[in-house]
Amino acid sequence: MAIIENENNLSTSAHDFIAEAGLPELLAGDGASHTARLDDVIAKSMSKEPLSLSETAVLLAAQRPQQIERIFDAARRLKRDVYGNRIVLFAPLYIGNDCTNDCVYCAFRRSNKGITRRTLGEEDIRSQVEALLNRGHKRLILVFGEHPSYTPDYIAQCMRQVYSIRAGRGEIRRVNINAAPMDHEGYAAVKAADIGTYQIFQETYHRQTYAKVHPPATRKGHYMWRLDGVARAIEADCVDVGIGALFGLYDWRYEVLGLVAHSRHLQKHYNVGPHTISFPRLRPAHGVTLDGLHTVDDESIKRAAAILRLAVPYAGSILTAREPPRLRREMMALGVSQIDAGSRIELGGYTEVGDAQVMEREQFELGDIRSLDEVTRQLLADGYTPSFCTACYRLGRTGERFMEFAIPGFIQQMCTPNALTTLCEYLVDYASEETRAAGEILIKAELEKLPHDRRKTELLDRLRRIRENDERDLYY
Repeated sequence: MAIIENENNLSTSAHDFIAEAGLPELLAGDGASHTARLDDVIAKSMSKEPLSLSETAVLLAAQRPQQIERIFDAARRLKRDVYGNRIVLFAPLYIGNDCTNDCVYCAFRRSNKGITRRTLGEEDIRSQVEALLNRGHKRLILVFGEHPSYTPDYIAQCMRQVYSIRAGRGEIRRVNINAAPMDHEGYAAVKAADIGTYQIFQETYHRQTYAKVHPPATRKGHYMWRLDGVARAIEADCVDVGIGALFGLYDWRYEVLGLVAHSRHLQKHYNVGPHTISFPRLRPAHGVTLDGLHTVDDESIKRAAAILRLAVPYAGSILTAREPPRLRREMMALGVSQIDAGSRIELGGYTEVGDAQVMEREQFELGDIRSLDEVTRQLLADGYTPSFCTACYRLGRTGERFMEFAIPGFIQQMCTPNALTTLCEYLVDYASEETRAAGEILIKAELEKLPHDRRKTELLDRLRRIRENDERDLYY
């Protein structure tokens, strides 16, 4: 099962859709005409219709504070309409940092001799997963360097082990993967291990910048192999895919258009867009110099989050712990639907390091290393429902079927009860006394919003069974 790129192994839809989209011309469009179209574009977003590239460019062209605030307000309203007040929680687990790439911005690049290289063994994985379970996590994303030893079969083996581990009442119910692009056969192997989402970041959609930061004689140096990666995954029946760009390598507005173009390409050819979109910013990393790259300030990354929510209303939006707590709180309302919490990205970081980050063992510096309990309590204080739900993936509401629910916004009707039951599990099994009290207040408030029907009666019974009978994993 080869991972090395082969032109004959590209997807049936493979072509450079970024080059043909004319992104520079869109960004250089007439500002006056963009301003005149702003209300119409926002209105289309609020009807939950995906935006075209030219419509997205209208949002990117907004410069006046009142225009930007209108975009922010629309993103807040659309997020509530589609996802309600839920925020899904997960944690990353780095399995190995051996890497043949030499990406200039990454601490794991092969020429960096100051980094500690390691691949977790079976007992290491067990200890890390048990630590995560004992803190309350239910979904993980496993992260692998790009190296020949991290084959599809090896990744599938790691997934199966993670699914098999138990600690008290805890189990991992969904395993996502962030790893090298594969061929169709490789994706089929991880699909057979019950993968959740396969996540591949293009890093930058700007081809010249891509070549500059990814040397050609490396796995990652092949732009089209990576650009086509999630399309091959979908063709191999890994229908839940995640895309992303690393903001700071090139103009952030170009990357937003690239992500929207990628989403539209998938929707056009496979009738399903990305399950998630990520927009992480460059962070300091051991042995890495970020001079000469494109700094993205806080206001710009907030604009990016809001515009992506409006342009691709049905996709989950991931905000990672790269950002500091203050900014994460500000951005939560601007369309974010998933965050990681209690994250450590050192190899073995959940059991082997203290409170301080160990830069020699991690890919980049995190901005938020608060515990899962602290993050959960903050979400509750801000009026969000922390969710550990994994029901859609286990009931087959994925890919095109997920879009049937998500695009018109009906997914909220199913996810709210599941969010409340999984939150209740967390409160009973893992939460501090303060977090438990705040959580019970929120559950009561959310129940009062629900109509008095059969579903609410059933939900009340499930919450009782979780608290009184120690029943778990009750989902719709």
